[in-house]
Amino acid sequence: MKVLGISGSMRANGNTAQLINVILDRVKEAGIETEYISLADKEIRPCTGCEVCRTAKWCATEDDDWASIVDRILECEVLVLGSPTYYYDVNGQLKNFIDRTYSLYHDRRLAGRKAVAVTVCGDRGCERALGTLEGFLNTHEFAYLGYVCGKGSAPGDIRRDERAMQKARDVAGTIVNLLQPSD
Repeated sequence: MKVLGISGSMRANGNTAQLINVILDRVKEAGIETEYISLADKEIRPCTGCEVCRTAKWCATEDDDWASIVDRILECEVLVLGSPTYYYDVNGQLKNFIDRTYSLYHDRRLAGRKAVAVTVCGDRGCERALGTLEGFLNTHEFAYLGYVCGKGSAPGDIRRDERAMQKARDVAGTIVNLLQPSD
């Protein structure tokens, strides 16, 4: 699989999901394989700080959905990662997911992939949430392809944010150009 989109939103079809899917749909139209995962129906336990992962090279917390999602990230070339903005930052579900990737940091298991960050806020806070996503991506040595910040509170509001919709189409074009360069 080439491009994986993950929405951290607890709204399976919310604004964050819609914005990520604008990117994925454009990439898919170009004939590039995509996959979408919503964390809305997933159980992602928090990192316990046990440090077992330093030697195990994998998170010791089991019996939740984290590992199957990480397996998909390890198989992708480009990750499109998105979060709604809760109190000026990413939401708790995505933060739990991010914290658990510490287990992959020791051997730089995510390094070398490309990534796009997506945030959606009702009014303000996208930039700080974006900073958290960028911190995750930089720490794991992803090559950064860009970001999309959008505004929308009620379901579907993001579709009225023309700036965000255009930015999503533009970043999709960047992904297409990267994975299918013209001759």
